[in-house]
Parts: sequence; C-alpha cells; structure tokens
Amino acid sequence: MAQKPRKGSGRTIGTVHQAIRQRKGFASPGQEATIALLRTASVVGRVISRVLEPRELSLAQYNALRIIRGAGSAGLPTLAIRERMIEEGTTITRLLDRLEAAGLIERERSLPDRRQVICTATPAGKKLLDRIDPVVDAADAEAMAALTAAEARQLIALLDRVREANADRAAPRTMARAD
Repeated sequence: MAQKPRKGSGRTIGTVHQAIRQRKGFASPGQEATIALLRTASVVGRVISRVLEPRELSLAQYNALRIIRGAGSAGLPTLAIRERMIEEGTTITRLLDRLEAAGLIERERSLPDRRQVICTATPAGKKLLDRIDPVVDAADAEAMAALTAAEARQLIALLDRVREANADRAAPRTMARAD
C-alpha cells in the first residue's frame, strides 16, 4: 500500500511513481521494482554521504578506506579494493590518490611483482574511521528504521536473490565475455 504524500515537506513520498512524478504507468512490475531499487539506493546513499561530508570524505572514499583497514597490516592490492567496492565503477586510482594525499592510506609497490600496488591504512586513517564508524552505523540504522528486523532480513534475502540472478550480466567489462 502506498503512503500518502507528506504535507508541508515539499517532497512527495510514497510510491516511486509519485516520487519521480511519472505520469504514465510502468511497463511492468519488474521495471517499477528496478526504478524503486535505484531510487531508494540513491536516497540512502545521499543520507550516508551527508554524514561523511563534514569529514571531507565521499561515500566511495569511506568505502575504500574501510576495505583497506579491513585488510590489516598486510594491506590490499589496488585491484582487490576495486573489486570489493560497493560502486564498482569507481575510478580507483584517483580515489586512492585523494586518500593518500590526505594521509589516510599509504601505497607501496609489491615485491617481487612491482606492477602490483599494496595499500594500507595509516594510523590517521584508522583513527578517522574509529570516529566516523559509529556515526555511519547510526545513519544506517536510522535509514532502515522504517523496517522491522524481520522485514530487514527479508529485504536482504530479496536483494541477494536479485544480485545473484544478475551477477554474470553485471560482471566487469574487463572480464572475458562468452559469445
């Protein structure tokens, strides 16, 4: 059941149809679900981005820094970071350049393969994440507060199914394609 638009907010909430002010119906429930998923991801992403803005981090930088911190002292190769990013299309080199310039990560050429660059979080990067993580965790919880725990688990399961069903079609372009 669609929610009624919130009065006085200047924003239309409820169905995605209302939110994007679409006049004609969707071609299919699949199309509506896709648009609803993309629109919701955008809204939630903006919520988290606004929490990070005062810390001068983008959502992609925060994501990369957390991935790098999670690798521990061994670090992680650049391509492994890119593969783990939430938004896979991120230009990883430029993103890492910014994190390094801010003193949040270090990069070092690997031995014996000097082509591989290993990234590690600096103490400053770890300290920043220690301060930011609780704020982001609270924003995550608030973003999903409209759902019960059971509904959240159901949403996760449904999203997992959609992601799994589309994984091969969404593979990075650098992978060989079957003809």
